[in-house]
Amino acid sequence: MPKLLIATGNKGKVRELEALLESLDLELVMPKDLGLALEVEETGSTYAENAALKARAFAQASGLVSLADDSGLEVDALGGAPGLYSARYGAPIPPFSEKKGGEKEGGRPTDADRRAYLLHNLRAHPRPWTARFHATIAIAAPDGRVRFAEGVCPGEIIPEERGAGGFGYDPIFMLAGSGKTMAELGMDEKNRLSHRARAVQAAVPILEELLGV
Repeated sequence: MPKLLIATGNKGKVRELEALLESLDLELVMPKDLGLALEVEETGSTYAENAALKARAFAQASGLVSLADDSGLEVDALGGAPGLYSARYGAPIPPFSEKKGGEKEGGRPTDADRRAYLLHNLRAHPRPWTARFHATIAIAAPDGRVRFAEGVCPGEIIPEERGAGGFGYDPIFMLAGSGKTMAELGMDEKNRLSHRARAVQAAVPILEELLGV
């Protein structure tokens, strides 16, 4: 059975990707399965560049076709921020996590910190706070070839957290036309509607071609 390396250690992403790819006749391999602990610096200026950096590094280290993604939340009132820096969006003021009861993750902002900081920055802007999630998937072969697929999910930011599922900004992102936040969706719904789901759907023909499934 062909193997595909999922080039991330993010548990939330891993769960989503496993569900999205379960229909393909593939063996999904995680970096920890191979003893890989690569730290790839995301120095790209686009989602595609960052995804490609990660996918290429893991493909070359493992000898396996590797899938990586880079995604972000783009809020219109903030000029598209946090965008590429969504995972590193932090507060230069006392940590929000202390108010939320969270803890710092190795000195980095927690998901709760990032959500609170985003809402703090939106206070001066009138609603609706229109936004979109954007995901770019890069699929790299060990010889350096890279193919891309993208997905976009429009919606808006709401001022209160809703839902217990998902991760990151999901509890404050309401999908356009759904009345639900990303964190209120069941896995089946999320795997039809999310930005990552749409990117994976676009990536399936690429995986079928590269891996012969």
